[in-house]
Amino acid sequence: MIDPQALQQLPPTSLIICSRNRELMLVDTVRSILSGAELPSEIVIVDQSTKPSERLVAMGSGERCAVRYQWSPEQGVSRGRNLGVTLARHDVLIFTDDDMTAPPEWFGSLVRGVLREGCGTVATGQVLSTPPEHPGAFAPPGRRDDQRKVYQGRITVDVLDTLNMALHRASFEQAGGFDDRLGPGTRFPAAEDNDLGFRLLEMGGRIAYIPEATLYHRAWRLKRNYLRHCWAYEMGQGAFYAKHMSLADGFMISRMTGQIRRQAVRMVRMCLRDRRKTYVDAVSIAALLFGAVGWKLRYGASRWLRSPAVPSVGRS
Repeated sequence: MIDPQALQQLPPTSLIICSRNRELMLVDTVRSILSGAELPSEIVIVDQSTKPSERLVAMGSGERCAVRYQWSPEQGVSRGRNLGVTLARHDVLIFTDDDMTAPPEWFGSLVRGVLREGCGTVATGQVLSTPPEHPGAFAPPGRRDDQRKVYQGRITVDVLDTLNMALHRASFEQAGGFDDRLGPGTRFPAAEDNDLGFRLLEMGGRIAYIPEATLYHRAWRLKRNYLRHCWAYEMGQGAFYAKHMSLADGFMISRMTGQIRRQAVRMVRMCLRDRRKTYVDAVSIAALLFGAVGWKLRYGASRWLRSPAVPSVGRS
């Protein structure tokens, strides 16, 4: 039970959701947020769908929360989130995705987490999956851990979930926002969250994991698309490694080779026991290398000998 006095302690906040051609899921997500015990001051929806949504325009604003809808002809979740920050009116920024379900306590828990940790910290929460919405459906793996943790400096894991994230505008701007060359809707369709998290840590920030700030990721993706999803994720991850990789700083080279080694060992062990997992690891390794080489050829080959520049600005 939430203390009624605590309901008045949250500062003005802007919650940003970027979406493309998932109108019904987006409506469900917004409704679950609006059913919460505590609400953002505004929800900023950046919709990159083929055409504007009359249903979302008609949602309008309630007494406790303004729902602001912006249709955009551009594509790319990173570009959409950057636009959402530009449109947002407040300095405490919260991000989630259009296929999430929010329990009543989620919003207040996440915002209080980032306020408690201070301006230089980004807060991220626990992400669990809903039951499959049809046979074999899945949700991307999320963070499941009941222990609070604070990360700083160089770490060998990616811990920031931008589908469940809160930070101060100053930190977002100092880090340079999202790199719109990464993430769904781009040539390298993942790892925009890992890239932002790395840059925030490199500039001296912290990432606080707040387990009580739990969101549920809807398991709607088709089983037959699982390998395609793995390819997209690892291709983006390879690009992220390559973006921050240089011979002068071996950190990302070590991270990438370590991941390939672990997946290759597991692939060999699983060869006779579980052929499906063998395929997943083979696809993952191939996609990781494809993404890294593709990034270097397109953006970064000339910078191979230099240390990565941090922070890296989002592109307009």
